[in-house]
Amino acid sequence: MAQIYAYIEHHDGVLDDTAMELVVAGKKIAAGPVTAIVTGSGIDAVASEAAKIYPEVIKIDTPALAYPNAEVIRKALVNILPSGAIVLLPHGPFGMDLGPGLSIKMDSSFASDIVDIEGTDGNLVKLIRQEFGGVVSVHVTSDISSGAVLCVRPGAMAPDESKSASGKITDKSGDAGDLSANRKFLEIVEPEAGDVDITKADVLVSIGRGIEDQENIGIAQELADAMGAVVSCSRPIVDAKWLEPARQVGTSGNTVKPKVYMACGISGSFQHLGGIKGGFIIAINKNPNAPIFQVANVGIVADILEFMPALTEKLQG
Repeated sequence: MAQIYAYIEHHDGVLDDTAMELVVAGKKIAAGPVTAIVTGSGIDAVASEAAKIYPEVIKIDTPALAYPNAEVIRKALVNILPSGAIVLLPHGPFGMDLGPGLSIKMDSSFASDIVDIEGTDGNLVKLIRQEFGGVVSVHVTSDISSGAVLCVRPGAMAPDESKSASGKITDKSGDAGDLSANRKFLEIVEPEAGDVDITKADVLVSIGRGIEDQENIGIAQELADAMGAVVSCSRPIVDAKWLEPARQVGTSGNTVKPKVYMACGISGSFQHLGGIKGGFIIAINKNPNAPIFQVANVGIVADILEFMPALTEKLQG
């Protein structure tokens, strides 16, 4: 079995939660160790944190990687990874920018939006991934005899939070090679501040298309008030200008980690689920085949416009 590597995303010196999920994904492929790869500039602290999770961490520390540029990082990885390597990436905007091109450069197989790994059979790894916006789960096999680049959906794997490793950090900065790029970093545009900060809420009542009309948002607000929660939403609600962008959960919105996340009338696309980092998920949807039920701790098949007022009445009781 080829060596397995996990690319670690981080922001402002803090590891992304997927760091604790990719090590679990790697162990589902093979019983051997998983090696972390950390790139950036001035990343000693990040590498040290990763070494608490992984037995070995490869560090590529150079000013050319101060900002996450997939074009540049792809060059560095091709130069340091051995032939036939299996690379795990978080399935998010950056992973999808980095992964396909990396697999071409490595002449290896590629699979995206992986929600589970069922193990290996010889040179084949058995994967479950999602298509058509998460409506269909597909069982596929990927040939890893020449390596693979696999994008794993954030939140799909139960994280290993033990941090029991005391890994070795290997500096490969000098082996990264030419890191020139056609892309040029311009600026980071921070989202506009809203009237609430959903990232700090312990309980979220989140609404999607199932709310049907802007006038029905008051039903969700009444339930949130009864629960001591905050109202959040999926992207279609923001696109319709029914709620401000600060309340959006997802890869193009905010990343949240509440104690309880109540998804009301939300189908569960990977873009939305990518913004939920743990917590107890309760899903209410009248479509019994909605993808959200695959990740929910509790699933309720019901019309939210009937369910939410009934629950509010019980809570106010």
